[in-house]
Amino acid sequence: MANIEMDAIDRRILGILQENGRLSNQEIAECVNLSPSPCLRRIRRLEECGVIRGYVALLDAQRLGLDLLAYVNVRLEKRGGPGPRPRGDVTHADQFRAAVQTWPEVVACHAMTGDMDYLLRVQVADMAHFSRFMQDQLLHHPSVIDVKTSFSLDTIKETTALPIL
Repeated sequence: MANIEMDAIDRRILGILQENGRLSNQEIAECVNLSPSPCLRRIRRLEECGVIRGYVALLDAQRLGLDLLAYVNVRLEKRGGPGPRPRGDVTHADQFRAAVQTWPEVVACHAMTGDMDYLLRVQVADMAHFSRFMQDQLLHHPSVIDVKTSFSLDTIKETTALPIL
């Protein structure tokens, strides 16, 4: 999808919404020196073109008892020859990607370059919970052949805000 054209006001609106998505249209309009109607049109356009994907509440993992954060590198089986797949043939990657969608402990999954195929961000209550997830879900998956885990000791920076240039 191509980038959409945005001016300084659009960028200011996005910055404001990233900081506090609960502000009313009236409050946002005042912050960017617009009347409410054109401000709302701009917000709707940003939503419709997919720049604004949605609105969420950000939860505190520790206050929910999810004190352990792990980053898990995963390597998958590479069976399957070169060339196009037969129609309806499901790859190991397809199976893994589908499984990841069902694991609530995995809060982010990225396909990666390098030695490993995927990087998972896993948020769990404790080491016992992590062990159950690893044994019952991740290592049990037939496509997974190697896993390397690092545990977060401290969060130095974490934001959902993107740099709006």
